[in-house]
Amino acid sequence: MSKTLTNKERMKIPRQKMPEQDQTIRRNNFNEVNLGLTEELAKLEALRCIQCPKPTCIEGCPVEVKIGAFVGLIAEGDYLGAAAKLKEDNLLPAICGRVCPQEEQCEVKCVVGKKNEPVAIGRLERFVADYERETVGIRTPEPKAKTGKKIGIVGSGPAGLSCAGDLIQMGHDVTVFEALHEPGGVLIYGIPEFRLPKSIVKDEIDSLKKLGVNFEMNSVIGFTDTVDELMQNGYDAIFIAVGAGLPYFLNIPGENLNGVYSSNEFLTRVNLMKAYRFPEFDTPVFNCKDKNVAVFGGGNTAMDAVRTSKRLGAKNAYIIYRRSDVEMPARQEEIHHAKEEGIEFTLLANPVEFIGDDKGWLKSVKLQKMELGEPDASGRSRPVPIPGSEYILPIDMAVIAIGNGSNPIIQKTTPDLEFNKWGNIVADEETMKTNKKGVFAGGDIVTGGATVILAMGAGRKAAKAIDDYLNENED
Repeated sequence: MSKTLTNKERMKIPRQKMPEQDQTIRRNNFNEVNLGLTEELAKLEALRCIQCPKPTCIEGCPVEVKIGAFVGLIAEGDYLGAAAKLKEDNLLPAICGRVCPQEEQCEVKCVVGKKNEPVAIGRLERFVADYERETVGIRTPEPKAKTGKKIGIVGSGPAGLSCAGDLIQMGHDVTVFEALHEPGGVLIYGIPEFRLPKSIVKDEIDSLKKLGVNFEMNSVIGFTDTVDELMQNGYDAIFIAVGAGLPYFLNIPGENLNGVYSSNEFLTRVNLMKAYRFPEFDTPVFNCKDKNVAVFGGGNTAMDAVRTSKRLGAKNAYIIYRRSDVEMPARQEEIHHAKEEGIEFTLLANPVEFIGDDKGWLKSVKLQKMELGEPDASGRSRPVPIPGSEYILPIDMAVIAIGNGSNPIIQKTTPDLEFNKWGNIVADEETMKTNKKGVFAGGDIVTGGATVILAMGAGRKAAKAIDDYLNENED
């Protein structure tokens, strides 16, 4: 069928809508919101691809997936072939198909999107990954013969996992050191179950274990071993991919009151430590039931936190953001889902003080109304306070989700490694090489907070550069 359609006929096929849980039901559970494309929908969506001779979509993909090729295989009904083609460049497709901002990367470059809606590349990626896992299990490629080289990867988030997957296929021995008790980094502690089921992350990590990647949990590099000690213990190269897990705060009065969380702590308790399944998992978290919850910030993490609070029973769940919705950096899909689920958006408002009772518990927040001024360094309109516009909003819990910085442990214990003024490791953009011989770095610890797929792209670049480095330094 796919070979008989003209491009004109393909362009007439509308973009297929992703089935999802009803909004009135999903706000009360942690099951996945998006349900995935059926075979019929996936095939129709794949037929929309006009198979450009020069596919610009690949330019937008940080890991350079052969998009036209895997989409074309879906159109032909060869779903397992599509999965294999996809995994030539991305060993974590079920994750990327769910959480990567394709609308800002591959899909924005789609030629079909110039006149119509772009091909739903991310949804097709998810479809073939899920199809493979559910029909034959996750298949792993055959790695090359062992080289005898050992690489240590610090951090098991998307950058570390991507790097590990490439290096193990090159024949190197790979050990991933993770500070927490489960691998996955931000994928496991930061992103809620309703956006990225933990079983999906576990399955894709298990596929790396099948390839031979070794994971060492509860290993805080800088404390359990330093980077230098790893090198002294026989590792030929190190890739640092510890992310940016140090939360930023508002630095306003009352921020130390009971009931004020960083997004990191709140989401880690709920996601990794499964507080949402209390008392089955005895992890304490603020009891949101019938309470007023405010989340401060406008990014994806803020949406994750506020939607989580709603599922935990919040009576009113607010997003407090000091700019307008136009400047909000969260994905449009996440904002749309949040609004459907009853999240209230309080825009052009800035917190100036948290107010508590005589027992130290949060009771309200003083907000100041803002207006937009000239663009700042980010290119977004700068929020400017309106004098005399303060007002009080009663809240019982607050979550601060305004971004993260780099944890200083590596910096303090590796004095000859170069860092910039923000505490990020300085590394070459193409090779991920640092100033320290044999040490590479990538992901959020280099760029600051960014996307899963950009971190994975850094991991792939690092793997290639590490392989080149090891080959150059063979005795």
